[in-house]
Amino acid sequence: MRTPVFFTAPHRVMFLTGTVQALAVMAFWSLQTGGHYAGLWAVPAWPLLTQLPASLLHAVLVSCGMFPAFIFGFILTAGPRWQGAGDLPQREYVLAFLLFASGWLLVWAALLLPQLLLAGTVLALAGWVAVALTVTRIAMFRATEREHIVYVALACWLGATGLGAFLVFAAGGAMVWARLAIALAVWGFLFPVFLTVAHRMLPFFTSTAARGYVVQRPAWALRVLLGASVAHGSLTMLEQTRWLWLIDLPAMLAAGSLSWLWWSRPVIGQPMLLVLHVAFAWVTAAFALFSLQSLCWQAMPGLLGQAPLHALTIGFFASMLLGMASRVTLGHSGQAVSVTAEMWAAFRLMQGAALLRVVGELPALPGAHVVVWLSSLLWLIAFAIWAWRYAPAFWRPRADGRAG
Repeated sequence: MRTPVFFTAPHRVMFLTGTVQALAVMAFWSLQTGGHYAGLWAVPAWPLLTQLPASLLHAVLVSCGMFPAFIFGFILTAGPRWQGAGDLPQREYVLAFLLFASGWLLVWAALLLPQLLLAGTVLALAGWVAVALTVTRIAMFRATEREHIVYVALACWLGATGLGAFLVFAAGGAMVWARLAIALAVWGFLFPVFLTVAHRMLPFFTSTAARGYVVQRPAWALRVLLGASVAHGSLTMLEQTRWLWLIDLPAMLAAGSLSWLWWSRPVIGQPMLLVLHVAFAWVTAAFALFSLQSLCWQAMPGLLGQAPLHALTIGFFASMLLGMASRVTLGHSGQAVSVTAEMWAAFRLMQGAALLRVVGELPALPGAHVVVWLSSLLWLIAFAIWAWRYAPAFWRPRADGRAG
């Protein structure tokens, strides 16, 4: 029996899961922010939202459902190649995909039937653990350089622990379990993985476009930023915001030094590369905002609200996702790896969404809720444009006729 094209590569199944999740998450959040916060329309009375805040559900869907799907697709495709191994057999990712995708489908259904939340989280966690086991096996493969894949494997387990914490909350646990889930997802999984992938791939991609460019991956900067991620998440959970600047200022300097080290003038003429460099520059901006908020905490608690976090999640995570997912999709569908009009438009709109989300948190800003809603709308439009161009490649055969 011939295997459907859709199941022939891990990025196909996982990227489609992430794409559907991204569109659903941002449509839901745009509906909520426009109605509940900005007062532009009546919001549906979702039964699940009588048990947990909409903002919490949004954070879980994004940090544990949407971004991880793309990360899993990327690392299950690129990870074996990093280690000099062959492509993964289908048994290593199809079951994980089915568990993860069906789990989040049940979580969405829980909006109307809250009793499905627990079962959906269990299935999603089972799929996550299956991926973590596979990535761990990849990390154990003997290769000349293992540091990056080892960090990714460790982050996968921290992320699984975070989703496990949300499972405890879904089973009736206190709100602290949900807060732990978000902290582990963002600071234990998402930032370490996005950072590690950028540290490995960004200088390499730049070297392909800039003649004489020397690939530099200073281990100290990666380790400083990974340590800062764990420390930041820990202090956040302990509600010690006033001390975060001790962590975030060194992180800002480390991220800034990497941006400076990796930059090369020819990048300006290479939009596919420029996207990645601009996305990484948001790391420095995010930690600068985190530092400012911490330093001002005693005089003006909560000065910047969620602006630093969204500079990281939209500015860095979402922008880097567009660049990396586009590269993988084009390269593994037999198409030329070059920026398309749709990808460039999506990226520019995503920068607008990030800037609006940061501005929307400024103190005493008139119409702040409308600005936040506009940010979510731009995010949704950006990703819809990207999906319209790239999603068909997930179920179509490769353009070059090759397998995979």
